[in-house]
Amino acid sequence: MSMFKNRSVILFIILAGFFVTNALVAEMIGIKIFSLEQSLGFEPLDLSFFGVSGLSLNLTAGVLLWPVVFVMTDIINEYYGKRGVKFLSYLAVGLISYAFVMIFVAIELSPNSWWNEKSGLLDSDVLMQIKSMNLAFHKVFGQGLWIIIGSLVAFLVGQILDVTVYQQIRKRTGEGLIWLRATGSTLLSQLVDSYLVLIIAFYIGSDWDMNRVLAIGTMNYIYKFVVAIILTPVIYVSHHLIDRYLGTNLAQEMKNRASLQS
Repeated sequence: MSMFKNRSVILFIILAGFFVTNALVAEMIGIKIFSLEQSLGFEPLDLSFFGVSGLSLNLTAGVLLWPVVFVMTDIINEYYGKRGVKFLSYLAVGLISYAFVMIFVAIELSPNSWWNEKSGLLDSDVLMQIKSMNLAFHKVFGQGLWIIIGSLVAFLVGQILDVTVYQQIRKRTGEGLIWLRATGSTLLSQLVDSYLVLIIAFYIGSDWDMNRVLAIGTMNYIYKFVVAIILTPVIYVSHHLIDRYLGTNLAQEMKNRASLQS
């Protein structure tokens, strides 16, 4: 049978493409910090954790895509097991690392003088110009090394924890209670991810004190907790569509094989 006539192979390629693309783009856009409250038209929160006051939901733009990554993780885990998730997680880390190496090479290239000094008009009708396109390029793409390391380590640890907890819950509850294993594994893995990335990037790699790390990590986790709950129905819809695409027998066979990997 041709590989492209095998529905399980086609499905894996599609899921892998979305998984890796979302992880890569999330890393690329993660340099931007935005206010969730102001984006939704609300006044920023003013919370206090661990002695740090004035906290609000100021998040990296990467949070727009990371929930998709973790939904994909649970779907891949359900049909392809731990091996499928681990393979794609290692692949994503490798490709993200490669992308950052190429970006750092591009940053070091000498800029063309016209592009650097005259390009970059923000609006053709407004004489507003970026003074240095090369500096802007460096600022946008040149994330700190510790942030990159922290993000990749937290992602990989979170993925391994997610897939392990998911399969352990499935082993004890059977094929039912999809919401419990999907949402439960995500909430636990994101709890670790929320703090680990900050500890590596800003406690080890910068001069943040632990209280600030814990406070910011708590705000990040509040957002991830809420989103994980909201996205629970997406898991059920995804399972329904995939089961229809694969057919009942093939879908059940794949789920059984995946569960044996635990």
